[in-house]
Amino acid sequence: MARLPRLVVAGQAHHVLLRGHNAQPVFVDDEDRRLYLQALQDAARAHAVQVHAYALLGHEVQLLLRPGSEAALSRTMQALGRRYGAQFNRRHGRSGTLWEGRFRAGVVQAGTPVLHCLLLIDTLLPRHGLAASPQTAGWCSAPHRLGLRRDPLVVDPEEFWRLGNTPFEREAAYAALLAQGLGEAERRHIEHAAANGWALGSAEFLAEVAAQRGRAVRPRARGRPRRASGA
Repeated sequence: MARLPRLVVAGQAHHVLLRGHNAQPVFVDDEDRRLYLQALQDAARAHAVQVHAYALLGHEVQLLLRPGSEAALSRTMQALGRRYGAQFNRRHGRSGTLWEGRFRAGVVQAGTPVLHCLLLIDTLLPRHGLAASPQTAGWCSAPHRLGLRRDPLVVDPEEFWRLGNTPFEREAAYAALLAQGLGEAERRHIEHAAANGWALGSAEFLAEVAAQRGRAVRPRARGRPRRASGA
């Protein structure tokens, strides 16, 4: 079966996944992580892409990006992959590909789905045992949203701004949401959509995107289609 073209909708948030080739580490030390974030910031700025969230795991990266044009997402990720891959190989005396094929991404509906993606990404490091809490996570966007540091890479989406009228209100509301967390089924649903290139949102949103793009935006229901009565 031919692979569907990547689903990109200009102006919408996209949940992006990148994984190391054969599950190998893509970061060996903090200098690698620093170089990656600098490359991400430069590529995003060059192609007019907003970075809403990020989390750097040992063998994986998850991002929430908003491209201003359909081509901007791929151009940003290609520039980032080439630059960081070359830097990583030089630093660690290796050659060959670093990433597991092309990046994966799913378009995300505005509102609750975007907020849930923020919460998922900002809790990844604690969930994987790489930080004690979102507040202490050094290589993700959570401390920025909690008012613990100013991260010039991050542009908070509208969904975060709606959490309160003042920085303190927004930070407190977001901290409460992080503490509450997402259910396992919701986390799996969000990551599955991004990993398979599907859209994430309501049935109405999925239908609208499918009509605009002229392609499937979610997996087909399992089993044979029902036969029409009288057929």
